[in-house]
Amino acid sequence: MNVPRTALSILRSVAAPIGLPALVICLLTLFGLAKLTEDVFEQETHRFDVSVLLWTHHFANGIADHVALGLTFLGNPVWVVFVIALSFALLWMAGWRSEAMMLLVACAGAFALDVGLKLSFRRERPALWPHLVSETSYSYPSGHALFSLALYGFLAYIMASRFPRLAWLWYGGACVLVVGIGVSRLYLGVHWPSDVMAGFAVGLLWLVTCIALLRSADLAA
Repeated sequence: MNVPRTALSILRSVAAPIGLPALVICLLTLFGLAKLTEDVFEQETHRFDVSVLLWTHHFANGIADHVALGLTFLGNPVWVVFVIALSFALLWMAGWRSEAMMLLVACAGAFALDVGLKLSFRRERPALWPHLVSETSYSYPSGHALFSLALYGFLAYIMASRFPRLAWLWYGGACVLVVGIGVSRLYLGVHWPSDVMAGFAVGLLWLVTCIALLRSADLAA
């Protein structure tokens, strides 16, 4: 048995739906997430987390409060459900049935990951100053960061695939929106920075998984 050739064959089959660069990014993200999780629960990120939140709070003012609340609303369950329902309906009516169904899979999976990981780690939220929003769930990872990256990232991928000339617009807009939502959670003081980083990492891994599943289904059709 030729082990190097077999390993290369397996690598090619795994990378085929998403490409080798994306696979490498996912592996590095997975490694980083594992290291971050270990550091969080060994309290090695505590000083960093507190310092970043206190630095962020120095910029607090009335206008920034409204901006942060507006951004965080774009990741709230009520708005997210509306976006999912509207997007699903539009995709279905456009005849993009595979994309519509995978959108539901992506969102259901993101929700399950968020709830499951929060209940597994049970990290308490920061309480460094009075919050402008009320949160009762656990802190790690940030559900807003995870879900927004999975949802808006998947929608951006669909639009970029259908309209490749505007790919930069879809991806750029999604990046600005997702990063803005993540930063708003820090500004509002309801998440530690490591929560948001973990949310982005899990969201990215799940997003790439969903894209790979969609592309595999398209190739098999």
